[in-house]
Amino acid sequence: MAKKASSRLEWRINVPDGTSKVLEPESGAVGKIWVGLKGCMGIIVLKVWRVLENAWHIGVADPRKVIHCIKVGLALSIVSLFYYMRPLYDDFGGNAMWAVMTVVVVFEYTVGATFYKCINRVIATFLAGALGVGIHLVAEQSGDQLKPIILGMSVFLFASAATFSRFIPSVKARFDYGAMIFILTFSLVSVSGYRVVELFEVAHLRLSTIAIGTSLCILVTMLFCPVWAGCELHHLIHQNMEKLADSLDGCVTEYFKENGSEKDLNKKMQGYKCVLNSKAAEESMANFARWEPTHGRFNFRHPWKQYLKIGASLRNCAYCIETLNSCISSEIQAPPCLRKHFSNKCMKASSYSINVLKELVITIVKMKKSSNIDVKVAEMNFAVEELVDALKSLPTTHFIATTTGEESTKAKAEGVEGSEHPSPIMKVLPLVKVVSMMVEIATRIGGVVNAVEELARLAEFKAAKDGKPKQNQPTDKLVADH
Repeated sequence: MAKKASSRLEWRINVPDGTSKVLEPESGAVGKIWVGLKGCMGIIVLKVWRVLENAWHIGVADPRKVIHCIKVGLALSIVSLFYYMRPLYDDFGGNAMWAVMTVVVVFEYTVGATFYKCINRVIATFLAGALGVGIHLVAEQSGDQLKPIILGMSVFLFASAATFSRFIPSVKARFDYGAMIFILTFSLVSVSGYRVVELFEVAHLRLSTIAIGTSLCILVTMLFCPVWAGCELHHLIHQNMEKLADSLDGCVTEYFKENGSEKDLNKKMQGYKCVLNSKAAEESMANFARWEPTHGRFNFRHPWKQYLKIGASLRNCAYCIETLNSCISSEIQAPPCLRKHFSNKCMKASSYSINVLKELVITIVKMKKSSNIDVKVAEMNFAVEELVDALKSLPTTHFIATTTGEESTKAKAEGVEGSEHPSPIMKVLPLVKVVSMMVEIATRIGGVVNAVEELARLAEFKAAKDGKPKQNQPTDKLVADH
């Protein structure tokens, strides 16, 4: 009876109109599973939507990436005809798959990267195939007992030697992919040649299909919206110069103004961080650019290595700007009166340094020698000398005495121990550090100027047309000894 009574229990709720409603019990296990499945499907749909949204933003930001995907699909569709069309399949047979595999592994975003992989793959395949066939012929003449020993020893020796070559910096930089393909092809030819009767014909067909695949990749990547690694490197270098100039301007302005916006500061500081993180991209682009043929304003023997030196000089400046940024966020700051004393000199030195960087940007973008760079460097050096003279004439003794009295009075008014306040000397040091960084930045900008002028000489930049007569200006790119 108790069990029957419990099964008939109901919960009722009274409503304002005087009636009552029965509260229905929760759904069973099937309902809970259905609710859980709907929640999981909603989460999956949301994640898929976010992925599609990110993909859309990437495509809108750089449409060339979408075009690259279309080019890869086009190349694969064309090379697949070796399987779809009967006459082509009869000539190549199953070896046509090597052409498809070649397109998949060698087609890259830039022309230089595609050339790098295509040339490495063809040369490595030819050398490994020829060497493998030659060793196979020698092993055939040695008898059945020595044949597997000769083939095994050859695989061990040549694979070990090729693997060791990948540790050599010069080989790794330009032929690392070729060394890997050499190991793969030589091992396949040597191992499969032990059972295959017509080894020479098989090697010939594979080399032919690989040559077809690489040729198709080169044609598609060069004829349809090509992306040149050299142009990308050229653009990256002058873009880093612009970011460096903006970061320097943002740091100095933020330090010497009374009220600053943290959000604006963080936005400006992203510039020098990009410069510091661009080393790997520069080295990769320079390596691929050396494989590219003549295109646009760049010859085949364009001095791409010099761009790496310019990038290294820019990073040297970026390190100083990073140190300058740390002075802004330091807990110990110089008094406003002292910062005001150096404000004009530092802003002037910063302005002339930025002018030099912007002039270098124009030189690289137009690929023409600047007729004003010597004048701008001389102005920068003169502004730095004024800044150093102002630092030497700093009235330290008077400032220490004045600040000590002010700090003591303030400490007594607040009831705080004087030892908890930093000493006046400690308050002067951050400003001295800022001034010294400004001097060091100007010196390192001189190194950037020298690197750009060396690039202009090696690449034979045209002289800028200037109707004004040349003035005798100092041409020393380094700041005077301070």
